[in-house]
Amino acid sequence: MALDRLIEKIVTMKNPTVVGLDPALDLVPEFIKAKYYEEYGQTLKGAAKAVLEFNKGLIDALYGVVPAVKPQLAFYEALGVDGVKAFYKTVEHAKKRDMFVIADAKRGDIGSTAEGYATAFLTDVFPSDALTVNAYLGTDGVMPFVNACKKHDKGIFILVKTSNPSSGELQDRLIDGKPVYELMGEYVAKWGEEVPGKYGYSGVGAVVGATYPEQIKELRAKLPNTFFLIPGYGAQGGTAKDLAAAFDSKGLGGIVNSSRGIIAAYKKEGCLEQDFAGAASREAVRMREDLMKEIGGISL
Repeated sequence: MALDRLIEKIVTMKNPTVVGLDPALDLVPEFIKAKYYEEYGQTLKGAAKAVLEFNKGLIDALYGVVPAVKPQLAFYEALGVDGVKAFYKTVEHAKKRDMFVIADAKRGDIGSTAEGYATAFLTDVFPSDALTVNAYLGTDGVMPFVNACKKHDKGIFILVKTSNPSSGELQDRLIDGKPVYELMGEYVAKWGEEVPGKYGYSGVGAVVGATYPEQIKELRAKLPNTFFLIPGYGAQGGTAKDLAAAFDSKGLGGIVNSSRGIIAAYKKEGCLEQDFAGAASREAVRMREDLMKEIGGISL
């Protein structure tokens, strides 16, 4: 099961971190953009080529430190056809480096369309290991993804309690005395029974934001067999202490995302932009140490 592989990589590397490859153009070093703009002009193709080189440099610096990357598809789609190609080549390069890849596409639709999305991201069309899913349409919009996980040894992470400030507008509303995020978590646990894992966590995970520590604690207690993808650390304000409750007594149960904080670490450091990859690696090590102080050890 795909998330078993992720858990094993986390244990081996002693690092429950995933790096979000969200390459907004203002984060790409100027020397990389200048190289491709000179060749292709300030075009979508030139931008996509720059993004790909940036990503490859980050992956080459990070694969020995972090177990996983999470490219956010929106940044690639914004660059048109060449951007989608850059997404594919980014995933391909990360897989060559033996990294676990979560495609952050937040897909979800009626059954037949969901099958198309599942084919795109949970087979070998885009060779990612897992996909983020929006389950607002309910079970018939989710089962195509669950079935693809079973058939192709993949995983999914379903939006449950997201890290953005306005998430509570709907997710905290009560239905029969329960907040919507809790009801969604119950469905996630039910769907996860279709994809059991050998370490106690199913192949259907949940996205639970680090910016809501009380909800993390609550959901961990209610969803003991659900693996959490945890955004919101760092730039969005979440801290290692905020998210410690997501992890069980073995230090398992979640993987924490950082995007800008790592891929743009060279800006924060103030180092030469040519050292962007080195700065990313140093920040990833700092983040690992920060998390491990709160989580403690990690073991199977």
